[in-house]
Amino acid sequence: MVSNASDADRQREYYAATAGQYNDWHMNAQSKDEHAFTLSFMASILDYYGIRSVLDVGAGTGRTIQFLRNARPDIPVLGIEPVAALRDIGYGSGLSREVLVEGDALQLPFGDRAFDLVCEFGVLHHIKTPEVAVAEMLRVAKTAIFISDSNNFGQGSVLVRTLKQLINAVGLWRAADLVRTRGKGYTISEGDGLAYSYSVFNNYKQIQQRCSMVHVLNSAGPGINPYRSASHVALLGVKK
Repeated sequence: MVSNASDADRQREYYAATAGQYNDWHMNAQSKDEHAFTLSFMASILDYYGIRSVLDVGAGTGRTIQFLRNARPDIPVLGIEPVAALRDIGYGSGLSREVLVEGDALQLPFGDRAFDLVCEFGVLHHIKTPEVAVAEMLRVAKTAIFISDSNNFGQGSVLVRTLKQLINAVGLWRAADLVRTRGKGYTISEGDGLAYSYSVFNNYKQIQQRCSMVHVLNSAGPGINPYRSASHVALLGVKK
C-alpha cells in the first residue's frame, strides 16, 4: 500500500503477521467508529447519484464489501487488497476470490471510468504518495470517489493543532514531520502499522480539479471547521 519498496514490504509484513487481529482492531459492520459512520453515509447516497457499481481500494478483509452486500445486495462491489493474509480472512468469512482480489492502489488494474463509485476507508494514510492513489481512484471512477481518512491537522490538543496548522500554513510541515519521525517520515504503532502523517485536505485541490462538487463530512471531532478540529474527515467528490 506504500510506494517505497522497503516501506511496502514492512507494511505488508506487519499486516500478514497481525491479520488475525485485524478485524478486532479495525472497523466492522457493527462497530461505531468514524469509518462505520462514513460507510453508512456513503451507502445512503448511492441511489441519489445513481451508483450501480463500487470499487473498494485497500479492502483488507472485505468489511466494506460485506457491509454493502448486506445493505445493497443489488449493487456489485469489488475490493482490491495487496496483503494475501488479509484476503484469506475475507475468503474464510465467505467472500469469493472474484470479489476480493489482489491489487495495488497505486496502479489499479482497471480501465478508465470502470466503476460508478470508487472508495477507500483508512488507506491513504498508509501510502507514501497518496496523490498517486487518488489519481488512480479518479481515473477509474465514472461518477464519484469517496475517501474516509485521517486529518492530522485536526488531531491533538487545541495548542498542538494550532501549531501544526501554522507550520503547514508556512509550508514547513513536511520538514517538521521528518524531524518528528527522525527522518523516517512515518511511525509504526500496534493496530495501525506503518502510517504517514496525512490529511484528506492534502488531496482536496486534486479532487476539486476533477470534480464538479466536493462535499466534506466531519466524522470525528467537534467544531465548525473540520480542517481545524476533526481528527477524521470524509470527502465525497462528484465528477464533472
